[in-house]
Amino acid sequence: MNLPANQPAHPVFSELPETVFETMSRLARQYGAINLGQGFPDGQGPDDVRAAAARALEQVSNQYPPMMGLPSLRTAIAAHYRHHQGLDLDPEREVMVTSGATEALAGALMALVRPGDEVVLFEPMYDAYLPLVRRAGGVPRFVTLRPPHFRIEETALAEVFSERTRIVLLNNPLNPSATVFAREDLALLSHFCRRFDAVAICDEVWEHVVFDGRPHVPLLGLPGMRERTVKIGSAGKIFSLTGWKVGFVMACEPLMRILSRAHQFLTFTTPPNLQEAVAYGLSKDDAYFTGMRAELGRSRDRLAAGLSGLGFTVMPSAGTYFLTVDIAGFGLDDTAFCERIVRERGVAAIPVSAFYERGDVTNLVRFCFAKTDATLDAAVARLGDVFHQR
Repeated sequence: MNLPANQPAHPVFSELPETVFETMSRLARQYGAINLGQGFPDGQGPDDVRAAAARALEQVSNQYPPMMGLPSLRTAIAAHYRHHQGLDLDPEREVMVTSGATEALAGALMALVRPGDEVVLFEPMYDAYLPLVRRAGGVPRFVTLRPPHFRIEETALAEVFSERTRIVLLNNPLNPSATVFAREDLALLSHFCRRFDAVAICDEVWEHVVFDGRPHVPLLGLPGMRERTVKIGSAGKIFSLTGWKVGFVMACEPLMRILSRAHQFLTFTTPPNLQEAVAYGLSKDDAYFTGMRAELGRSRDRLAAGLSGLGFTVMPSAGTYFLTVDIAGFGLDDTAFCERIVRERGVAAIPVSAFYERGDVTNLVRFCFAKTDATLDAAVARLGDVFHQR
């Protein structure tokens, strides 16, 4: 149904189609499919962190907490990143709590983008980025990262950076491609940020979900980036509690003053019992984080082996909850392939072309492996010899 001509509606949102996640989840429900499309784990998350939330619900005030976040959580965030990433953050002036990382992204773009400012985006990209940039009045400039390595190249940056560049929005690890950017790539990007006086908004929600001993390198920690980087993290990803929607924002004090004003007029604050539980969780010893990575890495390898055994070309997954496969030999583009397997085989996946604005890559399909062994094995069994029936 179309809105009446005089009905107020912003074109950025009124003209958006149904997202691929909505489409594939709806098809998964319709066909009783195993949903390896959306990135949420099986299970309830760590028992002790959930218990801390339950205790805090009874013992901590349930009224408005401070707008910047509970002092206990902001202190825990600063200590956590000092220990794990060597960052020196002032918990009172440089740390803020938001209702999820997407709110943090929206607030940062609203606070820092002026109408007409150019914003550099790397595709494939999280689907919220582009509408948020456009709603803030920004002009997107795209850097297309290509398989199999998805590297950031100097020539591509030189094509999009200019004196009009205000913001760079980087996702590292990169969700759609399961890429962890090398230090050299980040150093190259930081050079362009400094040269063109741009601020980097770094969506680093997957920073703890990295595999095979890879370190996460925060852009904020690179030379010259401390005063021009907004770092965003997510308790939901760290603790496999995606429904909690507790995000972290870190930036130097001058940037944080502006960011906090946007947050003040969005959600203002976040449930205090969840904040207390996340403060507890961030203080857990290293064994939790190494164990979490090891368990997810094992699931990654299990699904990769199963898909490889069916004939799929499985691309490397350095981080996140996702595996990407190349279906170039199947004879269908990625959207048609995903629609076919959800209908005919009862397995839902996501076409990676949905993460590209310009549609340059149409041969990649993403599967979520943050599931139980039984779920992963059942999905592989349902797919059977689908790759050979083309």
